[in-house]
Amino acid sequence: MDSQKNNVQNKKRHAWVPLLVTLSIIAGIFMGIYISSYTGSSQILPGFKGNNKIDQVFGIINSDYVDTIKVDDLIEKTIPAIFKELDPHSVYIPAADLQSVNEELEGSFSGIGIQFNIITDTITVVGVISGGPSEKMGILPGDRIVTIDDSLFIATTNEKVLKSLRGPKGSKVNIGIARMGTEELIPFDITRDDIPVYSVDASFVTNGIGYIKVSKFGRTTHSEFITAIARLKIQGAEGFVVDLRSNSGGYMDAAINMVNEFLGDREMIVYAEGKNYPRYNFHSNGTGVVPQDGLVVLMDEWSASASEIFAGAIQDNDRGSIVGRRSFGKGLVQNQIDLADGSAVRLTIARYYTPSGRSIQKGYELGKGDDYEMDIQHRYEHGEFENRDSIKLDESKVFYTKGGREVFGGGGIMPDYFVPFDTTGVTSYYTSLRNRGIIYEYTFQFVDKNREKLKEYKTPEALTAYLNTLPLVDEVADFAVQKGIKKRVTLLAISQQLIRGQINAYIVRNALDENAFYKVLYENDPALNKAIKLIKNGESKPGIEP
Repeated sequence: MDSQKNNVQNKKRHAWVPLLVTLSIIAGIFMGIYISSYTGSSQILPGFKGNNKIDQVFGIINSDYVDTIKVDDLIEKTIPAIFKELDPHSVYIPAADLQSVNEELEGSFSGIGIQFNIITDTITVVGVISGGPSEKMGILPGDRIVTIDDSLFIATTNEKVLKSLRGPKGSKVNIGIARMGTEELIPFDITRDDIPVYSVDASFVTNGIGYIKVSKFGRTTHSEFITAIARLKIQGAEGFVVDLRSNSGGYMDAAINMVNEFLGDREMIVYAEGKNYPRYNFHSNGTGVVPQDGLVVLMDEWSASASEIFAGAIQDNDRGSIVGRRSFGKGLVQNQIDLADGSAVRLTIARYYTPSGRSIQKGYELGKGDDYEMDIQHRYEHGEFENRDSIKLDESKVFYTKGGREVFGGGGIMPDYFVPFDTTGVTSYYTSLRNRGIIYEYTFQFVDKNREKLKEYKTPEALTAYLNTLPLVDEVADFAVQKGIKKRVTLLAISQQLIRGQINAYIVRNALDENAFYKVLYENDPALNKAIKLIKNGESKPGIEP
């Protein structure tokens, strides 16, 4: 009939053609009515009963569509599209993904050891599991995995990502990383391994102060945290630094229980409220084990969710100081609802508020999740990581701590003491070594060749003293030449102390343990040193930074 129309338009017009078209349309209508009455397509099929339009549409497609369609597959593709029109943290989790999504907080698995989000069809690293293969190779939060096994990878579903990155222990996967500030893709050959799911990565005493690094808030976090506090108190800790940098969150109750250990009785920790979620207040119960000890919390731009609950409660109660940079800004509460087929939805049901009443959720527009995720990139480009004055505060959202200090809502937790991103010793030469994983690869081989000798040193201090007698920086530079990185003497001299510190830390980790690694790695860390100074001087109870 289309060819007839073209003939009519392009050649002669015949008077009988409109009549024929009309008769054809009428015939089609009557044929449709006949088929509908015969097949019963006006009825909603079993499994699609209901009065809403979605049920009716799926029923019609299932019964009347010209080709056979797997409606279940269509539903699986439709639901995520619906959730994309909601806030950035409401998600649908297919049945195939649910176990792997949950196990990062509750179990163990074999893979490369990252936490990720899919942003504009790209795997974006939001967290690196401490001690896992990716952390050892130098993968960083914010990295984007562009290629897998030398092929461009389009991340359409979590299931597809997990099938590609997880696998049997000992198997290998090659990934290409796009990193902020680096123009070319960075290749990594990663050997999969068992990924233990620990919450407290390290705890030790340094300069009389107990340091506790918490990477996530999982089922066992509170018990791990209490154990760490008890051990550090026995070792003489006079106060505590809780490091929540790059901690993307987890279970809210874990954060509440941890805050409780530092507060007195009936102090507000957090409250949550939503349209169908009546306000619920969470208070301390007076059983905290360290309600008076000096306390500083370390945060950065990747600290989110439960991390912000913890820091917000400490800050608003004037219990301790926050040191570092502005946190991520996630103040939405999700409830996981398991569905009959083994899938689940994590639906935002409320907002949580710090004790002063501020919401720390940064702004977003419904259905614009990609713009929301680019916020960290925009902060970096705007200079916020380097200069406190570059941070835009919403002065219309002013709140007050228990002691009357001003704090701001609308976009993360602002630190009491700002510490810029440390660029000391960072050169293009050092960046090349880091991006290619040269330092870690060298240190791994060094430990492998010198394991018996290294067993003589039982503490990180003793082992570091021995390592400092060796020309390891020059050896790394020579090793890098073998890997195709030209030795650049001037830049090597500038980066020498930074490279030396990382060499020592990686060797100590491989030879001793995770605690020793962080103790050496953070020996000259500006944020940690600031925190220790505040506690030692009795200044951890916050004041306004001059």
